[in-house]
Amino acid sequence: MSAEPAEALDVLREIWRSQGQTAADLDDSGEQKSCKRMDDAGVGFDNFAADGDLAGAWRAKLAREGKLSGSGGTVRDLVLGPDEAH
Repeated sequence: MSAEPAEALDVLREIWRSQGQTAADLDDSGEQKSCKRMDDAGVGFDNFAADGDLAGAWRAKLAREGKLSGSGGTVRDLVLGPDEAH
């Protein structure tokens, strides 16, 4: 990671900590909510993955665009950093 993105990441982590947020705030197993107006407008990802594997479809799209990271990290790792993520 170059210096600028690393510095920006450090700033974001400091903001996260200063607001008293913890790893518990990153829990992604909760109920998924959607915007009612977007639902009514028919906006969504229903047809994005023909086989129903939405995560796989996103990974394939990111790989095609050269944006897929091979680090295996999670959003939690990105926000909290390697020392606090696990």
